[in-house]
Amino acid sequence: MSAPSEHIRLSKQAREQLARLKRHTKIGTFNVLCRWAFCASLAEPSPPPVAQIPADSNLEMTWKVFGGTHDEVYLALLRERCRLDGFGTDPEVLSQQFRLHLHRGIGYLAGNRNLRSIAGLFRTLPVD
Repeated sequence: MSAPSEHIRLSKQAREQLARLKRHTKIGTFNVLCRWAFCASLAEPSPPPVAQIPADSNLEMTWKVFGGTHDEVYLALLRERCRLDGFGTDPEVLSQQFRLHLHRGIGYLAGNRNLRSIAGLFRTLPVD
């Protein structure tokens, strides 16, 4: 399996939101917050709306940095979600859906007024 995109560049808005989340949660790296955001979006039953998201910030990471040692797990989650949503799994679709999920998830986390600490981040997890 190959990554949806070798390099991921975020929008200025997403970078600013991540910077706020980093200050509040004290999580030291953007890639960890991006993983939380990606999973938050995947947990939403509806697909993210199609939007043109500018890659206008200086925040860029590789897929390997995003996923870390579990990059293949994140790729498998993305591929399965794309299949479930009926989009297929060609590389262009994976790249588009990844950006949409990542940015939607960042927006979800940044918009959560209760997320003012790392404990608040853990409270966003679903409880079974």
